[in-house]
Amino acid sequence: MKKGMLVIGNRGWIKTEREIRVAISTNEDVSNKGAYLNLMLQLNKIARHAKGVSVNKTLPQYYNHMDLFCRFVADNYNLKVLANIQNKHLVDYVSERQSEGKSASTIKNDLAAIRYFHDQIPNPRYQLSSNQILSENYNEFHLERRRFGGVDRRPTELEYQALVTLAQQSNSPSLALIIMLCREQGLRVHEAVRLSRVDAEKALREGFLTVKGKGGLIRQIPLQTQSFSVLQDAMQQVNRGEKLFVLRDQKAHQVIQRVQDFIRNNRQKVLDPLNTRPKGVEITMHSFRHAYAKEQYELFIEKGYTEGDARLAVSKLIGHNREDVTRIYLAE
Repeated sequence: MKKGMLVIGNRGWIKTEREIRVAISTNEDVSNKGAYLNLMLQLNKIARHAKGVSVNKTLPQYYNHMDLFCRFVADNYNLKVLANIQNKHLVDYVSERQSEGKSASTIKNDLAAIRYFHDQIPNPRYQLSSNQILSENYNEFHLERRRFGGVDRRPTELEYQALVTLAQQSNSPSLALIIMLCREQGLRVHEAVRLSRVDAEKALREGFLTVKGKGGLIRQIPLQTQSFSVLQDAMQQVNRGEKLFVLRDQKAHQVIQRVQDFIRNNRQKVLDPLNTRPKGVEITMHSFRHAYAKEQYELFIEKGYTEGDARLAVSKLIGHNREDVTRIYLAE
């Protein structure tokens, strides 16, 4: 701490730059490490002087909530300045947290923390709307627990195939392979991007794709028929020991950003009038996990599983291991 710097109360819960760097180096859940570090250093500067809430209770909790949000906007938006937080970031973060099975109270605390720190920024570029305004303007934004699973986010098969075709015809045809793996195997985009040639060889040999998900949770997913050819195609482009989709001069977060931008830039071109999504709910990379979950659930039901057992089986495939989380993906 610089000499003469005024710090209100004991704020030992603020992570030092060294602690943040160590966490980044050991946590594979953080893809865009540079942007995340920048955001956390900005957050620290604000947190040292923030006031209006309990320094020893509420503020540390808000800091932890904001830490998670910084990871999200760094990885998904390459956001580098906290002053540029806007409504779309909140809406997408709520969807992400709901898909993780977080409770309404937890998500409301997320939003309270984000708004609190946003209010501490001297000259924010955007104003953040209230939860009520967000719910009126964004169909996918809702906080009532009873409605957590009420939004169908799935793309139709027509939309999925059209996006794959556009990706194949683009300057980065490997994006099509990433999209297909996320749809056919129910992967998070960062899980697909992290796959190496060794992972692909093992999957083709064993018939199961081994994935390291959030929190280091490892799961094995039966390899779908189409995924065999997807992995084989991806392997042809790289040498043994290399990542399937991240070139030597690239960072994983750059590839993640590229595929997410591709979906955002092209989803309006492939809209199927027969899609079942509520108005305003757009296709994202996460939408393909919803489609996978629904498809696998129906297959388990056909095999004679009870609804509860089918939901639990699906939750394990998508890396949650909680039956109630599957309800969110099924839009029940």
